[in-house]
Amino acid sequence: MAQVRIVSDGPNYRHQIHAGAHHVVADEPATLGGQGAGMAPFELYLAALSACTAITLRMYAEKKGWDLGEFRAELSSSRDADNRLLVHRVLHASGALDDVQWQRLLDVVERTPVTLVMREGAVITSERAAG
Repeated sequence: MAQVRIVSDGPNYRHQIHAGAHHVVADEPATLGGQGAGMAPFELYLAALSACTAITLRMYAEKKGWDLGEFRAELSSSRDADNRLLVHRVLHASGALDDVQWQRLLDVVERTPVTLVMREGAVITSERAAG
C-alpha cells in the first residue's frame, strides 16, 4: 500500500521522511527539545487524515458534478478524561452547496480510507534489521 523511510539527520529531533520522490521534515517544537524545523508527529497524523479528507471529498464532488470551490479542512486534536485521542474536523467549501449536498459530504467523510483505519486501529510490528 504505502512505504516511507525516515532518516535521523539531526540536530536534535529533526528527521527526513521520504516517500518515493517526496520528502517531509519532521521535528519537535523547541518547547520539547526540537528545532521546530518540521511538523511534529501528531501534526503529521492530522495531516494524513486531512489529506485523505480533502482528496476523498474532492473526488466525490467531481464524480457528482458538484463545485466545491476552494475546499479546506481544519483539524484539531485533544484528549478526553480517559486520555483517548479526540480528533475534530471542520470542513469549508466556497462552492454553492445546499444542505443536502453538505449532509452527503459529511456522510462520505466518515468513511474515508484513513478515517476508517484510524478508527479501527492497525496491527504494528517491529523488527531489527539484518546486518
